[in-house]
Amino acid sequence: MMTSANVTWHEGAVGRMERWQSLGARGATLWFTGLPASGKSTVAAAVEARLVRDGRAAYRLDGDNLRHGVCGDLGFSPADREENVRRTAEVARLLADAGTIAIVSVVSPFAAGRAAARALHERDGLQFVEIFVNTPVEECIRRDPKGLYKRARAGELQGMTGVDAPYEAPVDPDVELTFGCDVGEAVERVLSALDPAPAAVRGTQPAR
Repeated sequence: MMTSANVTWHEGAVGRMERWQSLGARGATLWFTGLPASGKSTVAAAVEARLVRDGRAAYRLDGDNLRHGVCGDLGFSPADREENVRRTAEVARLLADAGTIAIVSVVSPFAAGRAAARALHERDGLQFVEIFVNTPVEECIRRDPKGLYKRARAGELQGMTGVDAPYEAPVDPDVELTFGCDVGEAVERVLSALDPAPAAVRGTQPAR
């Protein structure tokens, strides 16, 4: 865990359990991973909408959106991709701790980065659900809404995941959404993996 020098963790006057009990909900992170144009953002947005309309606090952390601010200084080198995932995991953890369902939609191509994101949550007793949107690269290329695959194959774009940069597919994801699964079915499958939000929330305080 990275920590700045000369700092001390400051405990607040309200603990997680009191906060969650006041909301009648528990926080968690839903982490969508997959190739560019695999459909991650589409399903993630539908999950967010469903949760919010059902009265649960949820917020989507989309990879492109994060690069407009929190990760706007990062490029697409392997090191920058790792840092992008690390920062995203930290933001998601804070949202989950606050009682919100953080819905992450980032390529997150490296298994080690995703494992670190899970460990960060599990260390603090927070649910982490890895969702692999398993769409064949041929279908991603066919969709190509941003034209990135076309540019990469033409040599105009370097370091494109699925073309000249690797993607390490999850070996044992919590949820796997395969090509052909419609959005409605995908939403139901993701939500079925999420812990319920009972009236009296039980859990553990984060270890510090």
